[in-house]
Parts: sequence; C-alpha cells; structure tokens
Amino acid sequence: MIRAIIFDLDNTLTDFMKMKRAAIDAAVDGMRDAGLALPRDEVASRIYQVYDREGIEYQQVFDIFLNEALGRVDYKIMSSGIVAYRRARDSYLVLYPHVNLTLLELLKRGLKLAVVSDAPRLQAWMRLAHLQLHHLFDTVVAFEDTGERKPSPKPFQRAIEMLAIAPQEAIMVGDWPERDVVGAAQVGLRTAFARYGDTFGTVNSGADYELNDVHELVAIVDRLNGRD
Repeated sequence: MIRAIIFDLDNTLTDFMKMKRAAIDAAVDGMRDAGLALPRDEVASRIYQVYDREGIEYQQVFDIFLNEALGRVDYKIMSSGIVAYRRARDSYLVLYPHVNLTLLELLKRGLKLAVVSDAPRLQAWMRLAHLQLHHLFDTVVAFEDTGERKPSPKPFQRAIEMLAIAPQEAIMVGDWPERDVVGAAQVGLRTAFARYGDTFGTVNSGADYELNDVHELVAIVDRLNGRD
C-alpha cells in the first residue's frame, strides 16, 4: 500500500536549470548595463565557475565574481545584477506540465506528500511558496535538517520519520539517479525516475519506475493500491 510520495524539488517539480540559466543571463546583462566592462561570455563563464566550485545554491556568487574580476565589490554593478537575477528567476521559475494536477490527484487519494531537497531550507520553502505549493506538502526536508546531502540515507530517513510511514509505503521521485534513486533505495523506498527533468542524458536510471510525464505517477499509485 502506497501512503506517501516524496519528491525531489529542482528538476522534478520545477525546471530549475532553465530558471538558473535565464537568471544568470539576466544578471550578466544587468551588471554590464551598470558599467561592468567585460565581455558577456567571459562574465557568464566566470559566474558558472564560482557555482561549480561553491555549489549551485551558493548565495554570494556575485561577491566572489566581482572580487576576482575587479579586485573589489562594486555595489552599483552587484545590485544591478542581483535585481536582474531576481526578476528573471521569478519569471522563469515554473512547474513542469501536469505537476499541479498530479499533486491534487494524489491528495484526493489520501496520500501524504513530502519534499526531500539538498537546497537550503529557506530557498526550498521560497520556491514552493512562489509556486503556490507550500500548502500541499506535509513536510519538507532540506539540507539543514540533517546536515547531509543525497545520496546519504539520512534525508530520506528523516522524511519517513516525519511522515510516520514505513519505507515500503512511499515512492521517491527524482531526476538524479546517483542521488535520488540510490539514496532512497538504501532505506527501502520505491523509486521513480523523473526522466522528463533529466539533464544528464541518463540511459539506465536503476529506478523501479520511469516517468516521461509526472502524471504517470498517478496510474502507478493506483495500480499498486489496487485501484485500476
């Protein structure tokens, strides 16, 4: 019996990388418009290098970039970049097709919903609030809740405990096999690979199920719960 669905957040519920690329592009243009005298491609490349070193959720990227590029932080340039970044982020942070429909149908079936994300807690909740999903989830496990990132079993164990279910009563849905699928399987969760959000060209996910559309999850749950 499936009683809960646990979702990864980025590239599973929302197209995070599309948003990130658009936001960085806007930030680059904003900084150059404010007087940054560097080629556009060079600025973008340097910003991505900082993300590669510090992590995609790092919050002081522009500070580091400007210190490295100019030897100081020019606040006129940085503020222009931040404002442009945030405007683009809010415009491009959207759900994949059928996410809302799927979540509502799962809730109608009495299932609990959770998120397990490597994102910082505030960032995870802000993305959910922006997408108007924050009221749909029973729990959200973010990085601060365990201090470990997937595929560590701890975030998944935490979600199971907070949902008050047995591992075999839940399905973990995620786009990154090496983190979402491997980590969830370690604690006995069933797994579903969000192929629609795959950015790695994954051939073999190792998941119990594969989803080309998130709404396919509803039929899987119905079948496992004897509703079909």
